[in-house]
Amino acid sequence: MKSRHLRAQAASFCFILPALTVLALLLLYPVITSIYYSFTSKHLIKTGYEFVFLQNYIAVLTDKEFWTSFLTNIKWTVTSLFFQILVGFFAALALERIGKGKSFFRTVLIIPWAFPSIVIALSWKWILNGVSGYLPNILVKLGICDTIPQFLSSAELAFPVLVMINVWFGAPLIMVNVLSALQTVPRDQYEAAQVDGASPLQSFLHITVPHIRIVMGLLIVLRTIWIFNSFDMIYLITGGGPAGLTQTVPIYAYNVGWGLKMLGRSSAVTVLLLLFLLLVCALYFRILDKWEKEA
Repeated sequence: MKSRHLRAQAASFCFILPALTVLALLLLYPVITSIYYSFTSKHLIKTGYEFVFLQNYIAVLTDKEFWTSFLTNIKWTVTSLFFQILVGFFAALALERIGKGKSFFRTVLIIPWAFPSIVIALSWKWILNGVSGYLPNILVKLGICDTIPQFLSSAELAFPVLVMINVWFGAPLIMVNVLSALQTVPRDQYEAAQVDGASPLQSFLHITVPHIRIVMGLLIVLRTIWIFNSFDMIYLITGGGPAGLTQTVPIYAYNVGWGLKMLGRSSAVTVLLLLFLLLVCALYFRILDKWEKEA
C-alpha cells in the first residue's frame, strides 16, 4: 500500500515536472542571477568582474535620481490603480444593470485590454504627437486650443496623459472581473433587504461589498504588481521624459543597465524593487486573510 502511494506521488511529480522546469528557467534563474550580479561589478562591456558586496546597493540608495524615480513610481502606481478601480468598478455596475446587449458592451469595452502594450503605446503616441498628431490638430481646428498642445513633452501634461492611457488600458480588466463577481451575489438577499426597508446604498454596502471584496483585493494585488513594474508603455511613449518627470524605477534600472552598461548596479535596483513588492504583497495578503476570516 505504501509503495503504491509512493508510485502515485512519483507519477504526479512527473506530470508537473515540465511546468516546474519552465518556471525555474523563466523565473528562478533570472531572480537568482540578478541577486548574484547585484553583489558584483558586472559590466556589459568589460569581461571580468569582482565581488563588491553592498557597494551597488549603497550607490543606488544614495542616488537622488533613484529616489526621484521611486517617488514617481509610487505616484504612477497609486493614481493609475485608483482610477482603474474607479472606472472599472462603475463600468461593471452599469453593465450589471443593463438588460439587453450586455455581451456586446462587455466585448466592446474589453477591447483595450486585448491589444498588446506596444500597439497601444505606439497608437497613442501617434494620436498625441505634438507635430502631426490627430488629437492635438483637431483641438486647434475646433478652436479649443490656440497652439498645438504638447501632450507627451509638456511637463504639466505628460504624466496625467500617461495615467489616462494606463487607465484606459487597465480598467476593462477590473470591469470584467467585478462584473463576474457581481453576478454571483444571491438575488434573494437584495429582495430580503428591500422588504426590510434597506436603501440602495445600504444594500450596496452590506450585501454587494462583502461579496466582491475578496475579488477586488486580488485585483488590487495583481494590478499593483503589474503597474509598478510597468516599463514598455512608459518607455515607448515618453522614454521617461520630459526631463525625467515620467521616469520610474524600471526605466531607471534599464538606463543604468543598458545605458551605462552597469549590470551589477542595475541588478541591485531590481532586487530592491523585488523586496519592496514582496513587502507590499505581504501587507495585501494579510488584509485579504483578515477579510476571509470575517466572511
